[in-house]
Amino acid sequence: QARNSEKAQSMLFRFREQQAADLGIIDAGRTRRPKIITEQTSIPSCEKWRGQVVKEISRKVSKIQDPSLSDYQIRDLNDEINKLMREKHMWEVQLRNLGGPNYMRFGPRMYDEDGREVPGSKGYKYFGRARELPGVKELFEELKPKTDEQKEKELKLKREARKTVDADYYGFNRDEENGVLLEYERRKEEEAREVMSAKAKAEGDGSDGWVGVPEWRVPTPDEVMEFLVERRKSRLLTKLG
Repeated sequence: QARNSEKAQSMLFRFREQQAADLGIIDAGRTRRPKIITEQTSIPSCEKWRGQVVKEISRKVSKIQDPSLSDYQIRDLNDEINKLMREKHMWEVQLRNLGGPNYMRFGPRMYDEDGREVPGSKGYKYFGRARELPGVKELFEELKPKTDEQKEKELKLKREARKTVDADYYGFNRDEENGVLLEYERRKEEEAREVMSAKAKAEGDGSDGWVGVPEWRVPTPDEVMEFLVERRKSRLLTKLG
């Protein structure tokens, strides 16, 4: 019973502390931030929690510049910053829904401490040294807008390629019509037959070891329909019998 009493006192203390934070009586930084943001209905409280998140983001953005951090630490820190950015956005959405300040009207662009826009794909950004991580730097190089000189160089390469590409490249050759390809295939077939025959003789097999490809006749639509009708009739008779 003593433990239950202590637990109740602890819960009551946290409730009153949260209530006091909502009213602005104590510093929100001393209390744990609520996880369910949509349940917070006090504008001053939401303002304080958002401010706390902004301070955390600022500290971590400064920390990610540390040259002593490993690549793994930088990745983890960048993930934490992005998580805090999403939480900040949720507080701003709740503030707007409650009729408070609309921080979202300033747009989604973000800038680092040097005044440069933070690069990254939609929804995920790279801060500080995270931009120098293996694979990330190359990615942003590819995403950079191409200069007029680069565009002209690409067009020139395409024009040069078109000059050397003919119908043969796309498979529209005339070898079968003039007999060149057919003659080449006939010679290769004869060579393969001779190799198979010599191999069969060496192994003491009476046959030449060559089996021709059977000629298949494609049935007509009427024959296919007749086959399907007969099969269906046979199944019905089996069920009735």
